[in-house]
Amino acid sequence: MPINLKAPLRKLRGTGTGTIKIRTRGTRGHWRFYFAKREVRTAVSVLLVFFTLWLGVFAYFYIKYERIVDSRMRGQIFSTAAKIYANPAQIKVGDPFDAREVMGSLRRAGYEEDGQATSPIGTYGLVRHGIEIKPGPESYHSPEEATISAKDGKVTKISAGDQELGGYELEPELITGLFEGEQRLKRRLIRYEDIPKVMVDAVLAIEDRRFFQHSGVNYYRLLEAAWVNFRQRRYEQGGSTLTMQIARGFFLTPEKTTKRKLTEILISTILEQRFSKKQIFELYANQVYMGQRGSFTITGFGEAAQAYFGKDIKNLSIPEAALLAGIIQRPNYYSPYKYPERALERRNLVLETMVENNSLTRDGADRAKATPLKLTAPNVQAREAPYFVDLIKDTLLTRYNEHEINENSYRIYSTVDPQLQQAAAEAVEIGMKEVDAQITKLRTKTILVGKGRSAKKETVVRPGPQAQVALVAMDPRNGEVVALVGGRNYGISQLNHAMSKRPTGSVFKPFVYAAAINTGVTGAENVLTPSSMVDDSPTTFTYGDQIYEPRNYREEYHGPVTLRYSLALSLNNATVKVAEETGYDKVAELARAAGIRSVQPTPAMALGAYDATPLDMASAYTAFANGGVKVSPVLVKSLRDAKGNVIENFTTSKQQVMDPKVAYVMTNMMEGVLNFGTAYGVRTRGFTAPAAGKTGTSHDAWFAGYTTNLVCIVWVGYDDYSDLRLSGATTAAPIWAEFMKRAVAMPAYNDAQPFSPPDGVVSVTLDKVTNRLATSSCPDDYSAAFIAGTEPKENCESGNILTKIFGALMPKPAPPVSNPQAQPHPGQPAPAPGQQQVGQQPPGTEQPKEEKKPGFWGKLFGNKDEKKEDNGKPNSPQPPGTEQAPPR
Repeated sequence: MPINLKAPLRKLRGTGTGTIKIRTRGTRGHWRFYFAKREVRTAVSVLLVFFTLWLGVFAYFYIKYERIVDSRMRGQIFSTAAKIYANPAQIKVGDPFDAREVMGSLRRAGYEEDGQATSPIGTYGLVRHGIEIKPGPESYHSPEEATISAKDGKVTKISAGDQELGGYELEPELITGLFEGEQRLKRRLIRYEDIPKVMVDAVLAIEDRRFFQHSGVNYYRLLEAAWVNFRQRRYEQGGSTLTMQIARGFFLTPEKTTKRKLTEILISTILEQRFSKKQIFELYANQVYMGQRGSFTITGFGEAAQAYFGKDIKNLSIPEAALLAGIIQRPNYYSPYKYPERALERRNLVLETMVENNSLTRDGADRAKATPLKLTAPNVQAREAPYFVDLIKDTLLTRYNEHEINENSYRIYSTVDPQLQQAAAEAVEIGMKEVDAQITKLRTKTILVGKGRSAKKETVVRPGPQAQVALVAMDPRNGEVVALVGGRNYGISQLNHAMSKRPTGSVFKPFVYAAAINTGVTGAENVLTPSSMVDDSPTTFTYGDQIYEPRNYREEYHGPVTLRYSLALSLNNATVKVAEETGYDKVAELARAAGIRSVQPTPAMALGAYDATPLDMASAYTAFANGGVKVSPVLVKSLRDAKGNVIENFTTSKQQVMDPKVAYVMTNMMEGVLNFGTAYGVRTRGFTAPAAGKTGTSHDAWFAGYTTNLVCIVWVGYDDYSDLRLSGATTAAPIWAEFMKRAVAMPAYNDAQPFSPPDGVVSVTLDKVTNRLATSSCPDDYSAAFIAGTEPKENCESGNILTKIFGALMPKPAPPVSNPQAQPHPGQPAPAPGQQQVGQQPPGTEQPKEEKKPGFWGKLFGNKDEKKEDNGKPNSPQPPGTEQAPPR
């Protein structure tokens, strides 16, 4: 029987009954809940502390980098650079006219087309049969509108208001900017509005498709990149957005670490809060690295468009924009110049991603893919004249502070002519290939390899230095340096050879003869003229206690010769004797006045033993081309501020260093150098304009020549001063001819006229045998210029009987040539290519005669007009087109 036990109960708090209920499990759960609640509180506390610490650290770094960003982005973000402009191109009535070329020139100068935008530089617009040009307030020129009218491809009229003009100067084109700092960085700042949509689409397609959607960081792309790097066990992908690339480029090092990536994310967040998407893309477009051009760093899309395509960024086509976008990832690896196949493949990939991104149609992509790479010529010599720019910078830094020039965005209006600079670069490139071939031939030797019967002949090319080059072209009327090449490859060597002092060799000789001809002006006791005789024979000269023994090339000597003949053939011994007879001090005085300041009055001076730079020699030769007035070189015409206000204008200095009559007589003598002397090769290469010049050979090779409106000096040699072993006629003169042929084809330089004699100069006709006045009895004659009163007075008939009998033994004023009828007469325009001056024979030459066996008198006395080459065959004293100048 069940027993119910009852006991007195206490009423428990919180219960409504006195019944005791014992639940063991319930008691244990209560304690578990108690402890669990305590752990949660602890965890929450820890998390709260951790979050507070993290927030503090984040706030610290956020504020830190926020200040850095604000400081870096406050005011002017990019370093500005002074801009260098070309010499303004001039259009004259009657010139060829191409509206597209003129508009392109104006756009490169900063003009905008009417209706599209308003540029402070100026605007232009097409009108009926021409173009209307409206310079703006910041133009180089005064803000006067002009209209150029044309018909049938020629300029018919140029009007400015009611006034008709004979010519009009276009706005100077922008060449380049001064590079920034030691990195030699080149950048052309652009605005977002300047960037064509196709360029934006191409960049976003390949670099950051969600740029306009994300807040600076694409976390999905970051995780994907992290997973790829984890699997491949190396850091290959970064997952960076454009904003993160800006953060890295502006504020961080390129190292690949987790810390840098976190900092990159933080800075990107700050940038997105500070700037709009368009502003961020603009920052990116001006900051991104786009490869190398020579020794310069290409930075930004603006500079890249010029570097790779020679275009303003606004004018980029779809395939061009895709190529630029494609090389962003690895500019040097995808360089279209070095690796065109890689670049093409990468460009086509960008076009495909643009289709995927719906920014380009399939048909548009296929057409763009079919387009070949159309790159501008990689020769920076032609486009940016880097040696010229360096020289401009060096010149300005003697007067202004570099920081002042760049930070104030000064405009530097230079004297360089872009077309002539292009011509100079092309001539150097063509000419140096010929020089390299000649050097290779000199270094090629045949050697025996092995011994005995097993020995074999092998052809080897001995190693040696590479020849360098310099070309300087000046306008002799105003001293403006219009083209300058200082070396064959600026990317390899920035040494400006146009400013390197080298022994001048025979290009110095005209100053010896000029001092001699000057005796006809000063009234010296012994007057020397072009027909004066000098003995070209081995001679020992003494100067003080020194002995000087010059030698002619191949030890060939000509005996008594005229000064005219001696200069044309560049005879050494005869030249030193002329200097001795004139007075070494007088020669040195004239040379120093002309700017060759290292000259000392010694016998060696006569053969160009003293140094001068090619730029010095170009300036010195202006005295011959400019009526005796030497003009100093000018590289900058005007320096202006960013608004176009003039800071300083530059002009040449002029000095009368020789009498105009002397300058003309010397020009007449140097015309003979081209027409029948050592530089006859210039004529055989197709240069036919009236010109004068002088070859030069020492350890180096030179050619100095000029027309009425252009002086050009070419130098070729080795940097280590070793002997080139080639003459100026075969190395420097061909480069000069290539340049001048291009120059005289340009409208600005095609008006080279025959040299005009000043008052006090007479031209007389002389007999070639006696060098006396020619008569009908002496029809074999030539013309020569003399200072009035110094010309020969006796005629050829007054010679004695022996002269007539042995006339062939008399010295000739110049050697015969192989094709005399193809040569121009001094002082007269040269025939156009393909034309011939019938019946005219150049001065100092003889018609080629059929070779005959020598008779009795020939066997007895020999024939001084015949000289032997190495093969022993008779020929003219100098093979046409070559100079065999003697070693100095």
